[in-house]
Amino acid sequence: MLKDLSRLESVVQEVITAEELRSLDAAKGYAGFEPSGPLHIGTGLYWTNIFNLAAEAGIEMTLLLADWHAAVNDKFGGDMEKIRRNAEYMRQGFLSCGLNPKVKFLYASELVANSDYWALLLRVAKALTISRIKRALPIMGRNEEDADKDSSKLIYPMMQATDIFYMDLDVAFGGMDQRHVHMLARDIHKKVGKKGFVAIHSHLISSLKGGNRMDPMNKMSKSKADSAIFIHDSPEDISRKIKSAFCPEKTVEGNPILQIYKNIVFNFYNDGVQIGEREEYATYADLERDFVEGKIHPSDLKESLSRKLIKILEPSKKYFESNPERKLLMEEFK
Repeated sequence: MLKDLSRLESVVQEVITAEELRSLDAAKGYAGFEPSGPLHIGTGLYWTNIFNLAAEAGIEMTLLLADWHAAVNDKFGGDMEKIRRNAEYMRQGFLSCGLNPKVKFLYASELVANSDYWALLLRVAKALTISRIKRALPIMGRNEEDADKDSSKLIYPMMQATDIFYMDLDVAFGGMDQRHVHMLARDIHKKVGKKGFVAIHSHLISSLKGGNRMDPMNKMSKSKADSAIFIHDSPEDISRKIKSAFCPEKTVEGNPILQIYKNIVFNFYNDGVQIGEREEYATYADLERDFVEGKIHPSDLKESLSRKLIKILEPSKKYFESNPERKLLMEEFK
């Protein structure tokens, strides 16, 4: 029987549907990650804690290191050797952030090695129109026009749906940018003769430069160094990035500093937040209220966040630096 689901539900943006999730006596869950560069805090910190809560609730979790998907998406120029080396870096990155040892890792290569996978993908393809597939392309940071230049991009959403069905999953996790493909898969599960599944979607954190976090092109990005805090950034880099981040006075919308406080710090590392000379804040709601009322200046908010993130990320840094092979991976991809 699954347990403690309320805690998991409280730190994600939506569960489709909560009723379906709570009806499960046991569950297999997954999230897929493209090996495509260094881990930022929106992945390494936020998702590690989500997976730990899922595992504690009794969901049997697997993290899919989506090497084939990364190749389709032209990561590392499609060089599979580099992609798989980055996948090992990602695995170590999650572990460095405190991932529950119950969570398993699986390479997409292990799935696609079986002809049954491709037979299922063909059934998925027959259940979809090209226009429906194109609408799901934002899951890979692409737009519909990209498929007109390279038709292999159309394979990606079909692979992601096939992954869910082939692994016989009950729960699929992803950011809100993955919603299109999850809804696509939920819509066609009966057509391909597979069971339905629950989709759990997380908050997205905006680029440190600001903007609409619901735009997949404007979230924290591995490919844009100053858009994100990476798990192995030096204290100096963390302070520099936070200091220059978008954080207008009294403004909540599109404010990445507040999003980090809300979705990461207060959800998972809330041992009290000291802002300037004020007393510690116990809840995000209190912090946001005082910021909107002008009682907290952006510079004080940023300085506190820098100190907090440096402390939170210290164990990850030590994890990589304590082992020569892990340190080499960190140096290669940071």
